[in-house]
Amino acid sequence: MTLGFGTDGLRGRVDVDLTETLANLLGRAAADVLGAGRWSIGRDTRESGPRLEVAVAEGLASRGATVDLLGVLPTPAIALMASRSEGCAVVVSASHNPWHDNGLKIFGPGGKKLTDDAETAIERRMDQLASGEEPISEGEVRVVETGGDIYVANVVGALEGRTLSGLSVVLDCGHGAASTVAGRVFAELGAEVEVLHDSPDGRNINDGVGSTDPSVLAAKVVEKGADIGLAFDGDADRLIAVDGRGQIVDGDRLMCMFAIDLKDRARLSNDTLVVTVMSNLGLRRAMAINDIAVDVTPVGDRHVLASLADNGHSLGGEQSGHIIFADIASTGDGVLAGAMLGDLVLRSGRPLADISAEVMTRLPQVLVNVDVAERRPDVVENLSAELRAAERTLAGNGRILIRPSGTEPVVRVMVEAETSDMADAIAQHLAGAVARRFGRHPSR
Repeated sequence: MTLGFGTDGLRGRVDVDLTETLANLLGRAAADVLGAGRWSIGRDTRESGPRLEVAVAEGLASRGATVDLLGVLPTPAIALMASRSEGCAVVVSASHNPWHDNGLKIFGPGGKKLTDDAETAIERRMDQLASGEEPISEGEVRVVETGGDIYVANVVGALEGRTLSGLSVVLDCGHGAASTVAGRVFAELGAEVEVLHDSPDGRNINDGVGSTDPSVLAAKVVEKGADIGLAFDGDADRLIAVDGRGQIVDGDRLMCMFAIDLKDRARLSNDTLVVTVMSNLGLRRAMAINDIAVDVTPVGDRHVLASLADNGHSLGGEQSGHIIFADIASTGDGVLAGAMLGDLVLRSGRPLADISAEVMTRLPQVLVNVDVAERRPDVVENLSAELRAAERTLAGNGRILIRPSGTEPVVRVMVEAETSDMADAIAQHLAGAVARRFGRHPSR
């Protein structure tokens, strides 16, 4: 086995890195490690999804599992179904990646993300099974069509009887998994809804649409005079919002708004927000002003989830738009976060643009992605001299973060500074150093 767990499951090019054989192997190993019991499998809209779904299901069933095929559903809906059945789940999705990639994400008992130890155990079992051990062939695979209805009811219920009546919303489903449920949620909540990009063809997922490119959404919100726009990624576990002026509201601003609102209503557990190292320094300053503690984790929503669970916190997420309401869901949920945002805006009686502008002052941040020949976990150690020089230039008024991607052969260079020019100059210098040492030219 060559493809291992990254930041969020196994992910790679279909039929090159990720094959049906590997998917079957994962199913067998996951059942052996986590238990053969009840499993749910769902997927996003990529054309490779159905055959990978079948391969995983056959692997699970071959170890004695009962497997429910849920079809196209958002990741949080699949996690919810696992929680309801007290079983485990596999999500066939590559999230925001292009159509030709796919991935396999595993949720453990109760719809919870796996620990590092559990992933390591599954990888080891896959290596053992790859030697040729025969399957048992005692399980059952069945089609379950109620997942969408259960998920919609769960999100609608999160507003505790309140509605979104009077709110005008434009949704960008990114031709992904949100296409099956997002419009239904907001219609049932009473919002005036227009849905964009909900006609997947297997290859148009994330293609200039959705949270990876909300420009069309922004234009439509302005044209329509809508109150908010909501853009989802391929598996709908993240949200990027657009205000009535067509301005982007990213995960950091959303988390600030939610944290302050929950604290004001005595619903922010431990008065703490959990974020990753990628969140802007402006977020931390805003939380300090509002007497909200910030717990910082490594990149990846599973690290945020671990902190939420271990410490009893109720809200966390990532700058990229994974927002986790731990009292309601077991993972990031873009549709739920969008509904909660609409509710917040209506209760405030103010435009999203005004709330977003006031909640935090964002330090200029530059992120440069550097393509490298192979994953480089040792990149920071190899750039120690350059990093020390850059930190002297910042003089404590900013941040530098260099990290290898957990899913791609890419090194990410992030710099925050008091001015855009300084952040850009330092980021380009460090990205150039990475490119010279490890391979290819930097690209934004």
